[in-house]
Amino acid sequence: MAVVIIFIMVIIDQLIKYWASTYLKPKGSIPVIKNIFSFTYVENRGAAFGILQNQRWLFIVLTIVICIGILYYLYTEDNMPFIFRISLCLVLGGAIGNLIDRIKNGYVVDMFHITFIDFPVFNMADCFVVVGTILLAYYLLFIEGKEFK
Repeated sequence: MAVVIIFIMVIIDQLIKYWASTYLKPKGSIPVIKNIFSFTYVENRGAAFGILQNQRWLFIVLTIVICIGILYYLYTEDNMPFIFRISLCLVLGGAIGNLIDRIKNGYVVDMFHITFIDFPVFNMADCFVVVGTILLAYYLLFIEGKEFK
């Protein structure tokens, strides 16, 4: 089941990035809700918020190592709680989505721009990683070990 979830996330991410590369790139930016949210095409050669620019191979190697670790854990741990398994799938799906871009393009395509706070432009894979990380933190901080007390 985990493979199906991860595959669907990667497909969704790549379809949105294909749309952005094909239709949004020539326009640059399209306001959706004026002064609040726009689709803005960005080629991100760094990590989150554009840090560590042009460190492509570092990100590729690091992402592969993390993905192998998560995959190993997903398939060796039998009694993993649902929220923990889903959080790892979200992180893995997002990591794979951005890894594909880094390998294929040398950069990650970003397109969602929250303009009212000028938040850095991000993509669907980033959303998966962030939601997965929040779920994982929630599980580790508030649930793990408490189900037996």
